[in-house]
Amino acid sequence: MRALLRLLAWLLVLAAVAVVADWAWRQPFMARPRTLWELSRMPPPDAVAMPVAGVRARQVADTFGTPRGRDRTHQGVDIFATRGTDVVSATRGVVSSVREGGLGGRQVWVLGPAGQRHYYAHLDDWAPGLAAGDVVEEGRVLGSVGDTGNARGTPPHLHYGIYGDDGAIDPLPLLRAAASGGDAASDAPAR
Repeated sequence: MRALLRLLAWLLVLAAVAVVADWAWRQPFMARPRTLWELSRMPPPDAVAMPVAGVRARQVADTFGTPRGRDRTHQGVDIFATRGTDVVSATRGVVSSVREGGLGGRQVWVLGPAGQRHYYAHLDDWAPGLAAGDVVEEGRVLGSVGDTGNARGTPPHLHYGIYGDDGAIDPLPLLRAAASGGDAASDAPAR
């Protein structure tokens, strides 16, 4: 009888812990870990939203992989727009870095589905209050188009890159797929 009571007590404790854990998991203070868990279980996206307001995928030149200097290639696409145009998150994710420096100047990194890292560079400024650890939805303003870093003096643009486990991924087919509802060829520029 005593063993049965102990077993029942442990089951009640475990049930109480499960209820508290479930409640905590759903609370706002757990948004970041919950989102990171969800993102890690998602497949890589087949399409991503345009990260510059008012620009269409067919307006973006295919420059991925073109030479940049003697020792590197372009690992993204440049999306030209008027200085100050909103730059928005192309996917749901968690901001992993908001920083200034290097080739990208003012930049934001967002960890997205399947652990892919989305890179937004040459920003004129960041969105007010944006910080590492913020959970962002697709379309959330991250900053504005500029020419910081090694783009100083060039026409304002966003350098947008996506990085997976195997390195850089060409974002243009994903942008075109989103613009055409899944058929990347229909939003391709005329040749």
